[in-house]
Amino acid sequence: MRKKKRRKLRSGFTMVELMAMLIIIGLLATLVVTKVASQIDKARVTTTKANLKMLHAQVTQFKLDTGRFPTEEEGLMALIEQPSDVINYEPGGYLETTEVPKDGWGNEFVYEVFPESGKPFVIKSYGADGEEGGEDYDADLYSTDAY
Repeated sequence: MRKKKRRKLRSGFTMVELMAMLIIIGLLATLVVTKVASQIDKARVTTTKANLKMLHAQVTQFKLDTGRFPTEEEGLMALIEQPSDVINYEPGGYLETTEVPKDGWGNEFVYEVFPESGKPFVIKSYGADGEEGGEDYDADLYSTDAY
């Protein structure tokens, strides 16, 4: 009698197949993370610009009501807490919150009266790096440019 050769059925994956799959999954994950990260940065810029526009409008309203801009010492806190020498201050302040909002990266806004631009005031965000100057997402954003 002849013995029949039985084929050994293979089950599972080889190490090479597993490595190839892991590499493909890694490349796809990298693409997804890169896309998501760029969208997060864009959202932070959009949020910062919206806050700059809102703060700029509220400082202008403060000026219309009180006859002067907040001083640099008072800063944007003058929109929340009434300065002692101000009359006709909006009851409850000029912001709906009890804190001055921060930029999209969690940094404080910078308020300047009569900056180099010749405007009466400017509110700035120093971008992602939190330092003056920079490019791309590190670039400074100004309330005077938000309009």
